[in-house]
Amino acid sequence: MDFKNAILQGIPSELPVLKPHDASVSHAPKRKDILSVEEKKLALRNALRYFPEKFHEVLAEEFSRELETYGRIYMYRFRPDYKMYARPIDAYPHKTKQAAAIMLMITNNLDPAVAQHPHELITYGGNGAVFQNWAQYLLTMQYLATMTEEQTLVMYSGHPLGLFPSHKDAPRVVVTNGMVIPNYSKQDDWEKFNALGVSQYGQMTAGSYMYIGPQGIVHGTTITVMNAARKVAKPGEDPFKGKLFITSGLGGMSGAQPKAADISGVISVTAEVNPKAARKRYDQGWVKEIITDMDELVVRVIRAKEQKEVVSIAFEGNIVDVWERFDKENIFVDFGSDQTSLHNPWAGGYYPAGLSFEESNQMMAEQPELFKEKVRDSLRRQAAAINKHTARGTYFFDYGNAFLLEASRAGADVMAENGIDFKYSSYVQDIMGPLFFDFGFGPFRWVCTSGNPDDLDITDKIASDVMEELMQQAPEDIRSQMADNINWIKGARANKLVVGSQARILYA
Repeated sequence: MDFKNAILQGIPSELPVLKPHDASVSHAPKRKDILSVEEKKLALRNALRYFPEKFHEVLAEEFSRELETYGRIYMYRFRPDYKMYARPIDAYPHKTKQAAAIMLMITNNLDPAVAQHPHELITYGGNGAVFQNWAQYLLTMQYLATMTEEQTLVMYSGHPLGLFPSHKDAPRVVVTNGMVIPNYSKQDDWEKFNALGVSQYGQMTAGSYMYIGPQGIVHGTTITVMNAARKVAKPGEDPFKGKLFITSGLGGMSGAQPKAADISGVISVTAEVNPKAARKRYDQGWVKEIITDMDELVVRVIRAKEQKEVVSIAFEGNIVDVWERFDKENIFVDFGSDQTSLHNPWAGGYYPAGLSFEESNQMMAEQPELFKEKVRDSLRRQAAAINKHTARGTYFFDYGNAFLLEASRAGADVMAENGIDFKYSSYVQDIMGPLFFDFGFGPFRWVCTSGNPDDLDITDKIASDVMEELMQQAPEDIRSQMADNINWIKGARANKLVVGSQARILYA
């Protein structure tokens, strides 16, 4: 069956062949067993509602096994056979181009080159979901392919509620994710609702179909890295050459960090515990080197600092070990941050020191309370190591990932003397706020739905011309920001930012 007919088919009339587990892509860790016996029955009923009764006997056993094995029902059998990526817009069956564009964005979010755990429909952040299961994907794509400009598709945590009469000026799709009331919004509540199949965490751009790969935050990250380097530079010295930036995370969002560091012209070390994530960013050209041995890392960083190289290094290992070892070796870190997914600390967002990637995945599912203690201990160690570096002059900033929040909850030494504020500022407080947001700058994203790189070049030129025209009339206090943004868009193609759809990010 060709691509268009597969989309139009929706839920297949015959059961597709059960697919083997694909070890070539990164998979979500097993989620903890949180449902009661009765709740597991409800989860199965919720899953089976998408299918005709003739499939129920086979699927009930299969979905029960998935729930037991993975802690969720993903419906792997129904993952499409066609390659998942952002095709040119006319490749999608459609009655309205608006719906075709949304299909393009959905398939981009699930592209294995883009998504963190593509077969579990997770785009980034450990739990940022596009859909809860593959049946929802199939139905949603079928609705989009057949809807007109007189209809609106309503989505509720990945579940398509249906097509409703509207008009051509109304939204084609209305999306909501994770709608829970405060009394039932704790982490375990969310885990339970997600396991039941009634709620998902869509992050900012995963469940709303707007993600454009790690490029989506790389301009903001570049601005942050450049201005962090300027912040610590001594008068008269080059703010970038030989400066060392230490951080963690090579996932969907955090993977922007080494590319941003390269563009900024500094040395970066980004720790990542998941070998597949590190390898993906290396293969995509978003990090220049991978090192797996700590002794080798120490030697490499010392040489890079001496020679004032511009190099991005992925260290396959734990960020806590990096901070501690660099303190022991007296390696001066100019500035540092953290982009582990600490909004999701107990289910794959943070991997504690002292455990391997595989050991952590096993413990978080089988011994969740012990795993929490390991995470808390690791956060205390990480904060203590960072404090030693900052006492010697390192500039550390929080990247909005709840690092300081979770570290404080773990009892780490991260509070200011007043006992209310954190001792370290966030990147918004120190950099993006006063330099950009306060002046009205913000991130603009666009996608060339033709899929043609030449079209993206044309849009880059248009943006550059407009920015240069605005620069002529810009007040003095934003001229340097304008200049950085013009340099960004002019160098966008050379910096090979596209991963997935032909898209661009620009602060303006």
